[in-house]
Amino acid sequence: MNTTTTLKSEIKRLMVENLMLQTTADQIGDDQALFGPGGLGLDSVDALQLVVALDKQYQLKIPDPGTARRILQTVTTIAEAVRDHLGGAPGIPASPSDG
Repeated sequence: MNTTTTLKSEIKRLMVENLMLQTTADQIGDDQALFGPGGLGLDSVDALQLVVALDKQYQLKIPDPGTARRILQTVTTIAEAVRDHLGGAPGIPASPSDG
């Protein structure tokens, strides 16, 4: 069903659609910082919207700011959290080297 690469693409599309980014999903790097200098330029409002979108799409609960800082670093870290949350669901490999 989902590979890590597909999951990352889904997350990028989710970000573009929910955060109304002025970029395309293809222009977001897997390991590009989402916040801070040199990053995608997201802010705290974007972080909140992203947390809500991840909960709605994947039922991924991000309970506190510390967890949010850890998970919302890059598309890769978000994909890892989603994959871990889904417990290695069928089609989602346990190894990040898939994609």
